[in-house]
Amino acid sequence: MALAHQIGEQRCSIYSQDISQRSNKMLKLNLILNNLVRSLDNAIQGDTLTDPYHKNDAGNALRQFDFIVSNPPFKVDFPDTHAKVAAQTARFWAGVPNVPKEIDPKKPKMAIYTCFLQHVINSLKAGGKAAIVVPTGFITASSGVEGKVLKYIVENRLVYGCVSMPSNVFATTGTNVSVLFLRRPQDGESVDEAQKVCLMDASKLGEEYKEGNNQKKRLRPDEIDLVVSTFTKQESVDDFAVMVTYKDIMEKKCSLSAGQYFDIKIEHIDITPEQFAAEMQQAKSELQAMFEESNRLGNEIINNLNGVIG
Repeated sequence: MALAHQIGEQRCSIYSQDISQRSNKMLKLNLILNNLVRSLDNAIQGDTLTDPYHKNDAGNALRQFDFIVSNPPFKVDFPDTHAKVAAQTARFWAGVPNVPKEIDPKKPKMAIYTCFLQHVINSLKAGGKAAIVVPTGFITASSGVEGKVLKYIVENRLVYGCVSMPSNVFATTGTNVSVLFLRRPQDGESVDEAQKVCLMDASKLGEEYKEGNNQKKRLRPDEIDLVVSTFTKQESVDDFAVMVTYKDIMEKKCSLSAGQYFDIKIEHIDITPEQFAAEMQQAKSELQAMFEESNRLGNEIINNLNGVIG
């Protein structure tokens, strides 16, 4: 809805699908309150992974969208529908997470967000853009379904930005999260190897606050402006944001972690040859004194031992 307000309520339609009946009802209420009544019929309650509702006019493929925003569940166990999801190999081209041998309902283990990532990518129109919340661990994944999806979005030039957020900044999870920005190239569009991708580490921003018994974090208004401004202007800022090429990313094994690309700065002081010689002489003198003291202590220990033996 925030995105719809930016575009203009009369210039767009919202489509959604949520497995939770309660969440879907809440969304419909908010659509009414936010002057988006014409999108009411597009808010569907159902399982997006097993039965995606929004299809093209022929009903034989997923509907393609100009903009997609998603905050999917990260880990849940879905053994009852796993086989049905896994059977859709064309749709879930990177695979689906394996069912753990021992399923503990209190400790969900299946990284279901990887399925939603693939669904979002499949639903992007040529030239369309998406923003999706992922666990920060995903942006450096090197194996499994996560690694395959990460490699795919880099090799196919789909990712154009990634912002790592502070911990505990989202209400529904304490997991460290990042926001991934995707764009599907236009048909026939060639992407230059030198094209830049904006990687940002905003994890050190934010102020702490209490929400019930939970310690949370939120970005201050000026910090939000900093993130948005830096991303929009595609700027590099020391220890905060860096612009890198796809070639750079490939050389780092597809990592989208900004910290891996920051320049390592070594502080130095300019001194004259005479000052350098004087400091070296002082260091030699101090080192010689330490050697002499070490020898003295060694001899003293030996003499004391000889005295005890005698």
